Amino acid sequence: MNQKKQLLVNTIIIAIGKLSTQVVSFLLLPLYTSKLSPAEYGTYDFLVTLSTFLLPIITLLMEESMFRFLIDADDLKSKKRVITATIAYTLVGTFIFTAIAGIIMGVMHYEYAFVFILFIISNILLGLSNALARGTGKIKLYSFSNFILGASTIVLNIIFIVSLKLGVSGLLWANTVANSATAIIILLKLHLPQFVSRKDFYKSTLREMLRYSVPLVPNNLSWIIISLSDRLMLTAMSGTEANGIYSIANKFPNIIYTCYGFFSTAWKESAAKILKDDNKVKYYNSIYKDIKFFLKAIVLGLIAIMPFVFSLFVDASYNDAYKYIPILVISIYYTNMSNFYGGIFTAYKNTKIMGSTTVAAAIINIVINIIFIPKFGIYAASFSTLISNLIVFVYRRYKLKEYIVLKEKFNYVFWILLVATLITYYKNNIIVNIIMFIIVLAYCIFTNMSFLKKIAEPVINKLKK
Repeated sequence: MNQKKQLLVNTIIIAIGKLSTQVVSFLLLPLYTSKLSPAEYGTYDFLVTLSTFLLPIITLLMEESMFRFLIDADDLKSKKRVITATIAYTLVGTFIFTAIAGIIMGVMHYEYAFVFILFIISNILLGLSNALARGTGKIKLYSFSNFILGASTIVLNIIFIVSLKLGVSGLLWANTVANSATAIIILLKLHLPQFVSRKDFYKSTLREMLRYSVPLVPNNLSWIIISLSDRLMLTAMSGTEANGIYSIANKFPNIIYTCYGFFSTAWKESAAKILKDDNKVKYYNSIYKDIKFFLKAIVLGLIAIMPFVFSLFVDASYNDAYKYIPILVISIYYTNMSNFYGGIFTAYKNTKIMGSTTVAAAIINIVINIIFIPKFGIYAASFSTLISNLIVFVYRRYKLKEYIVLKEKFNYVFWILLVATLITYYKNNIIVNIIMFIIVLAYCIFTNMSFLKKIAEPVINKLKK
């Protein structure tokens, strides 16, 4: 199987599993918005944001390093060295975090201290197990685990929020249990003890892996700052209610991030494996063209369909979120394209470029938020994210030329359609919205026809047999 077809197959397998978690996310939106007030949901989102920020600091993203080094590991002994080093560091980092967080939150008498610490540990465990499954080539197991995660999350949320009525605490407990159960299933299926041994721990391997992962930490933190600092500052400057509304607005653009995530997981592996191939330039350009058209189609399609579906998923108390969705949708497009470039940087094991590009953008993001959130509120938070993501996109695009030249053509039709879609979105006339949606749908199908044929071809061939 050629690299492009393998990438497509892996993407589909990953998508099947991950779709379950995203479907769950939307199925639970009516539950969240009906059982939790904007202030309560804002509190939960704040804690999730904080955990997302803490995770790379605790783990130093060793799970990412493990995944990349396992791709190059060509024998069992090499794999054991990589996995043992990762496990050893993760255990130490988790222990230190638990001790420090326990003392701080104990002194503060924070209401959610205990479950919050467990929630973070469960995320560390899940991230490690997922990276191990991917790194050892167990893509189907990785996909299946996401299905398990999605199903268990639904059940546990209903138990903790609806039946037990635990509110914010219930949300944290539901996710903690679901994460932990999923991670344990993965590790049992992989027979983890076969990859871990004291005699296979080498300081040299750990140092080499840390040289790769440590530069990723400021990169990762900067992305988090760009995407999540808005929520922290909104909470501080405008209250948890504003953050709750902003969080709901972000749920819809995250569909794009999720769709790209299916591809991104497979892309990191594919970009690294083809590095030594003479046709890598042609391959990178081919994938770049496909993913660019696909993401642009999703941007247009999501904005065009939103007038019809928003009220189906969101309670009336969150209606203000509607205004901010298009800004965040466009922002996510630039995030994903930047991550595509990042996949190529990762293949070359140049993680320093990734960090430097995002740190500058994160600083700009914070400055904009500090200056404008007090006056413009959620609009300021939305635009600061867009501007920051655009900066990362432009800079990475420029730096990528040192490694590879990607062919670029300005798509006039897309930009004309985007402007028209935005106008109809805010005018919110049902007839005009329907017409616009039909036009956008036709454009999306036409520009992605070759991509859709590639997906449909295996299915058609199977039906013919």
